Amino acid sequence: MYPAYNSEYDDDGDEDAKYTKEDYDSIEIEIVKTGTNSRRIRSKVRIQASLQAVWDILTDYEGLADFIPGLAVSKLLEKTDNFVRLFQIGQQNIAFGLKFDAKGTIDCVEKDLEILPFGQRRDIEFKMVEGDFQLFEGKWSVEQVDIHFLCDSDPIASLVSFSVNCVILIVKSLYTSRLLRQVKSNAGDLQSDSVDDVEYQTTLVYVVDVKPKVWLPVRLVEGRLCTEIRTNLSCIREEAEKAFQNANAVTIED
Repeated sequence: MYPAYNSEYDDDGDEDAKYTKEDYDSIEIEIVKTGTNSRRIRSKVRIQASLQAVWDILTDYEGLADFIPGLAVSKLLEKTDNFVRLFQIGQQNIAFGLKFDAKGTIDCVEKDLEILPFGQRRDIEFKMVEGDFQLFEGKWSVEQVDIHFLCDSDPIASLVSFSVNCVILIVKSLYTSRLLRQVKSNAGDLQSDSVDDVEYQTTLVYVVDVKPKVWLPVRLVEGRLCTEIRTNLSCIREEAEKAFQNANAVTIED
C-alpha cells in the first residue's frame, strides 16, 4: 500500500493549495494542484557526488531500469546530439489491489551546461508524446554549488559550510584510511591527495506536471507517484554516490 498523504484539498477546492513533505532520507516532496485532475510534483535531494557523476547516471537511459524498482522498461528509440526518445513502462500499485502500468514514449532534450556565478547547472527537459497520461512533462535539474561562493555571500552559510566541510573531511579521512589498509604493502607510495577535497554541494531536482486520462482520478495515483519519485531519487543518489566513490578509489589505486 502507498503511504497516506494527507492532502488539504480536493478537486473542487483551492487551486493554489499545496503541502510539503520531507521524508527520512531528506528527500523533499511538494505537490501543487494546477487544475482539475492535474498536479505538479516537485522533489529535491542532495547528493554527495559531482554534477558529472549524477549526469552520467541520468543519461544512461537504458541502464535506469537496472536499479529503479518501478521502472520495468527503459528503451532508447532515438538519439541525436542533445535529443533522446525513450519508451518506458512504469509499474505502480494503486488502491484496492490494482496495478497501474504507465506506458509512454518520452522525448528528452539534454540542455547545455550552464556556468553560473555560484556554480553550474544542467537540465534534462522531458515530455510524454504518446502514452497513458494526458499530460506528463517536466525537468530534471542537476545543480552544483561552489561552497566558497556560499561562504563569501552569507556569513551564516559560511558557518554551515565550515561544519559541513568538517564532517566531509572526517568521512573522507575514514574512507581513505580504509582503502589504504586494503591495498598491498607497497601502496605506501600512493598519494592520498588524489581524492580531491569536496568543495561543492550537488542537488538533484525533479519537477513533473501530470494529468491522468479522464477515467483515472489523479487523487488515486498521486500518493503512489510521490512514493515512486522518492524511490527513484533515492536510487539515483545511491548509484551516483557509489560511482563517484569508485572513481576516487581507482584514482587512489593508480
